[in-house]
Amino acid sequence: MLNQERIAKLKDIVAGQRDLMFAAERHIWKHPETGYREWETHKYLAEKYKELGYELVEAGNIPGFYTDVDTGRPGPKLLIMGELDSLIVATHPECDPETGFVHACGHHAQSAALLGIAAALKQPGALDGMSGSIRLMAVPAEELIEIGYRASLREKGIIKYFGGKVEFMYRGFMDDCDIALLVHTSNSEKKGIGVSIGNNGCLTKNIDYEGVSSHAGGAPHLGVNALYAANLGLNAVNALRETFQEKDYIRFHPIVTRGGGAVNAIPNDVRVESYVRGASIEAIVSANNRINRALASSAAAMGANVHLQDYPGYCPLYNDKNLYQITVDVVKEAFGEDYIQEETRWGTGCTDMGDVSCVMPTVQPMASGASGVGHGSDYCISDPENALVVSAQYQVLMAEALLANDGALAKKVIAEAELVYPDKKDYFAAIDKIFLDKKAVTANEDGTITLDYQNL
Repeated sequence: MLNQERIAKLKDIVAGQRDLMFAAERHIWKHPETGYREWETHKYLAEKYKELGYELVEAGNIPGFYTDVDTGRPGPKLLIMGELDSLIVATHPECDPETGFVHACGHHAQSAALLGIAAALKQPGALDGMSGSIRLMAVPAEELIEIGYRASLREKGIIKYFGGKVEFMYRGFMDDCDIALLVHTSNSEKKGIGVSIGNNGCLTKNIDYEGVSSHAGGAPHLGVNALYAANLGLNAVNALRETFQEKDYIRFHPIVTRGGGAVNAIPNDVRVESYVRGASIEAIVSANNRINRALASSAAAMGANVHLQDYPGYCPLYNDKNLYQITVDVVKEAFGEDYIQEETRWGTGCTDMGDVSCVMPTVQPMASGASGVGHGSDYCISDPENALVVSAQYQVLMAEALLANDGALAKKVIAEAELVYPDKKDYFAAIDKIFLDKKAVTANEDGTITLDYQNL
């Protein structure tokens, strides 16, 4: 696929950006920011790209940007991304002491590697074998957290979608791209690059039970206990779990974020958050309808109400079969067979790379180099050589493999792609049906109760 002389040259070019990447990784690690708040990271990276001579298209009212690298020869456009946002792990020893923000998933390493790629592509000879173009994109808000904050941005009209890649797609930033690539950081003990077949998607839920407050000791009969209604609802969903088919990989994992205000008052306002995860949009929507039915009927049984808010989360990630195999071949040729790790089991985590994979051929490999528990208090980059340099080398070599020979391999990938939504309009129509915002219980004058818990 690639000749060894070309492999050696491109690896050397990327390795020459080592100091730039290492410095960027340290800077971003020390300035963590969660989704749609990554302004310091945006500013730092934007300045570095401009110093390299790039003209940026910035998102404007949210962090993130992209820039194009044109080979000067016609051909497909390859999109290479890096994520900007951090997590919140207040027990991490290196988290921001005021916010608890920390890069406990390695997105800062992605962004640093992407900067190294940008610098490498400016070097003499880097683009000699390629046709078409490469779009480098720094994207915000992959971690699906702080739902209330993102809902407030949506209410203000700043964003429509919670995931940064979905929002970028909505804004048209990926419209002329043909193939997508992002390398995530991994805590795998095996050095090198890993690739899988794919993983779950999800939707997000706010579940607000509404009761009537009264004195818990003196007059509990005058109240309607929202906490009991919530408990009943969660138990009802638990009773549904055996109906979830294994092939759909359904996951429902609620947390109670408000359980009452005072111990001597019947709780009248109880808040629950969760995801519903699954292996297809159809499976997620089907399971969610049953979950909402259980939540609503439990509220009705207690004489309470429940306000259901459902938002599109992320679509399942379907790594393109051809890109999967090209990844395997490139890693073997450039680094050796010991550097490739294949995973054929379906994953149950979620990422908005799944949304990208629904509309264009996509692959999200993993680069080892981290240690500790992902999203945990001991996570760190312990092998920056692999997390940054090897990751960036692999990505540049993927660009070479896809765009060499007039983009022949990229054209093959595009022609043979099996997309869920070949037309982006159909994708947005499908996820927009997930939006739900309504009280699910109506007490009628004749004593009957009406349940309304789904979008029809």
